[in-house]
Amino acid sequence: MSSTGTTDHEATGPRGARHERDAADRLLRAATRSGAHLIAEAASLVQGWAVLADPIAGAVYSTPAAAAADGVHAAAAPREHPHCTQRPAAGAVLVLAAAPTVPPGHACHVATTTAALLEVRGQRAAELRGEQMRLHTTLIRLLLAGHTAAVTETLGGNRLTHVTVYRLSGVDLPTAHEVLWRAVRPSLAPYADAVTLMGRRDGELVVAELHRGGDDGRILRLVSRLSERHHLLAGMAGPLPLAEMPTAHSDAAAARHSATPDRRVVPSDSVGASRLTPLLPTAPYTRWAESVLRPLSPAHQHLLLVWLRTGSKPRAAAALGLSAGTVRARIRDLSRLLGADLEDATVRAHLLLALRAPAPGDDSDSDSDSDSDSNSNRSRSGSSPPGPPRPPFPARLESLPDGLLDTEAVRTWAVGLVGGLEPHLRIALACWLRHHARTAPAAAELHVHRTTLAGWLTQCAEHLARNLADATVRAEIHLALKATRNGPDDPAALPRRGGRTYRRL
Repeated sequence: MSSTGTTDHEATGPRGARHERDAADRLLRAATRSGAHLIAEAASLVQGWAVLADPIAGAVYSTPAAAAADGVHAAAAPREHPHCTQRPAAGAVLVLAAAPTVPPGHACHVATTTAALLEVRGQRAAELRGEQMRLHTTLIRLLLAGHTAAVTETLGGNRLTHVTVYRLSGVDLPTAHEVLWRAVRPSLAPYADAVTLMGRRDGELVVAELHRGGDDGRILRLVSRLSERHHLLAGMAGPLPLAEMPTAHSDAAAARHSATPDRRVVPSDSVGASRLTPLLPTAPYTRWAESVLRPLSPAHQHLLLVWLRTGSKPRAAAALGLSAGTVRARIRDLSRLLGADLEDATVRAHLLLALRAPAPGDDSDSDSDSDSDSNSNRSRSGSSPPGPPRPPFPARLESLPDGLLDTEAVRTWAVGLVGGLEPHLRIALACWLRHHARTAPAAAELHVHRTTLAGWLTQCAEHLARNLADATVRAEIHLALKATRNGPDDPAALPRRGGRTYRRL
């Protein structure tokens, strides 16, 4: 019996049946227009509110908009909202809250009919999804090939100027793709403020959000929820100008290699963030980096940066969209151009340090204050500041300038990072880093089993509280070990007690 005193028999009589047919007709007409109109019609019929809640996207449709949070909460905890009528619908949950005067049977009828119509709309969308996904993948390929004008013309104009790129990988990628597609509801409607493209390429999911320079974070929130639910790892790059889509694409892949189950979405700018570089004296650091990188073009620097961040040539090749052989050949050419052995761990660490250096004009505040008068006089006379004299030849990567790492701040940082490591752990870690994180050759040089070395590296990671799978982290640890070294960290000095064991000191 309803709260208004109407019996179930009366509700299902001729008048009730006609009323239900009218409600079904209204819902059907609304469904032919859009999902939002269908939800709005359902809310009108129950004289309350209606929400279609998705576990990833949150409230897909909500009438009124203020009911979105209540609908999502009711879908997540149905027992706490017994007054709401809920139905599964197209991978989401339909939540209706009817007015007290509406018979429960009528609310159930509206909910069931609405859910069925949402399923029909979902099936129709699934039939078209394959073609739409292929179109999205084609547009992403065109952007990577540099055909930005053709893509923006297809999308309806020149309002889209910037792009933010996400690259996701994981076992459950096909399901995650469909879930994200349903949550984002991508549209290629012209003159939109933002357009989201997504497609699978080479075993990963690429998401490119095209916008007008301002990223509202909606796609980032969806990617974060999706990564947690489907155990994916993701890298993010941007916003960058649309013409720099290939750069954003490779930077996102480099960032993904630093992602972990504890931090599943990593922005590319955080991969380059260093705890060491802010401690270095700005002027000599900038001059040295400028001298080191003088023979390199911006494209060369970007290739080296992606290679050093990903930690291997095959990973860098996948990030850059090149073959592994091409990347190896280019790195060999750059090694000759720089006059350094880029297979040496110390040279790699120094090169990454140079690539992270601030721009030549980014001097400290004290330097700019002390030279403010002379700079103003030079600007009035129209002549450029002479600056420090450049060395006649590029600086060498094998060694750093005197005083760059020999400061009290750097020593304090290094001791705080690697101080307290037991001798056998320090020697094993240094050897492993010299072999570019390859366990087998490091274990052979240490004369220990690979399992033993793996256990020691786990202890090192716990002691250092760092992710040793991150190539940029390994480079800084290598420099910290050099800055705090009292002996040679030679594998021959590994403490032992007969056979292949070791002893604690």
